Amino acid sequence: MTDTAPARHPRGLPILSLTEAWERFSFYGMQALLVLYMATTLLPSAPERKVWGFAGFRDAVEAVTGPLSDQALASQIFGLYAGLVYLTPLLGGLVGDRLLGGRRTVLLGAALMAAGHFLLAFDASFLIALAALILGSGCLKGNIATQVGRLYDAGDARRDRAFLLFNFGINIGAFAGPLICGTIGESHGWHLGFASAGFGMLIGIVIYASGWRYLPADRPRGRSVVREQGAVGDGKRIAALLGLVALSACYNVPFSQGYNVFPLWIDAAANRHIGGFEMPIAWYLASDGLITVLSTPIIILLWKRQAAAGREPRVPVKFAIGCAMMAAADALLAIFAQISPGAHSLGVLWGFGYFLLSSSAYLFVMPVLLAAVSRAAPVRLTATLMGVAYAGLFVANLTGGWLARFYGPLGPVRFWALHGAIAAAGVLIAMALRGVLSAPLNPAGEAA
Repeated sequence: MTDTAPARHPRGLPILSLTEAWERFSFYGMQALLVLYMATTLLPSAPERKVWGFAGFRDAVEAVTGPLSDQALASQIFGLYAGLVYLTPLLGGLVGDRLLGGRRTVLLGAALMAAGHFLLAFDASFLIALAALILGSGCLKGNIATQVGRLYDAGDARRDRAFLLFNFGINIGAFAGPLICGTIGESHGWHLGFASAGFGMLIGIVIYASGWRYLPADRPRGRSVVREQGAVGDGKRIAALLGLVALSACYNVPFSQGYNVFPLWIDAAANRHIGGFEMPIAWYLASDGLITVLSTPIIILLWKRQAAAGREPRVPVKFAIGCAMMAAADALLAIFAQISPGAHSLGVLWGFGYFLLSSSAYLFVMPVLLAAVSRAAPVRLTATLMGVAYAGLFVANLTGGWLARFYGPLGPVRFWALHGAIAAAGVLIAMALRGVLSAPLNPAGEAA
């Protein structure tokens, strides 16, 4: 499904981008509040007596981890939630490929997510709300990203740029969600902030349904998909894509702490008063989306010029650049923690430096990975492998939640240095394996 004018993108792209922008508005708006809400309000107030099923849930978590402080339990719950929302797209991809079709599965996911956000407005339904959000995200994410790729014919050079534009919409939502929902939650009550995220998801549903006719039609489902013949080289391409998913963890594990430990650290470290105004912590998280939005056109122009000159880096090299920037971001936090160890001794603006680096680095990893899956995955497995790409974020966020429990014992300096080392390892691995990972995904003659 392409336009007759080669330079123009299909009309379905803005529909998908706007839908994802509102989904990310709700997703990141809620995430900006979640750890702070749990650590400062929910967990210190005997949640076993007011949250359905919480006593059994806590016993199950601590049976694996051992006894946890409120901060450690909040970070562990966040890690489980943030991990599972990226594991369930694997199931959602199968549902979209085999049962309901991608478009209906996206609508189902959006409805579940809206319900989950509204359920967070009540303490009693806290765990049910998280379950609804996890399942809803699983239905939506892989299937909507797959639809972006299917707007373009095989070999269409606009595909990689389309995923950057799609991520532009994502990060508009990632900026506005924490800014609006986070400010409402911190200033007017946590539950009102969660409910505002639900209204954002409803807007996304309306946009998606209104643009239905511009979306790519679902492929045939069921046995016809299963029996489709594989192409020569499918195995090598699938292996290369799985290698990229594994490599992306070197960026995503450190980056996961931006919404997990960073809010707790900056709350203790920074003096957020500007005159008589105390800046909400959520504004730091809002800068994540804003910086990515502002960086996107710069990166698009850079890659366009490099492609015209035959010098656009291949996927593993882009990953290496992203990991290097992530390592620098964590090194910056370690330096800040070293030179300003006292409570509220860090200047209010310095925390934004972390997101200036880490959020720009995002463009070299996740959009590139999604575009690679869309371009190189066998047709019959595209949505499923898109789910696998998101499942890599499950491992990363779960690992990040586990590592967050060492924030107290290690202290800020060593904690952030550890995450910088993980990202730096990604640089070395990506460069060492760039030929092995690139060859199955790129025809001869493309840029190295």
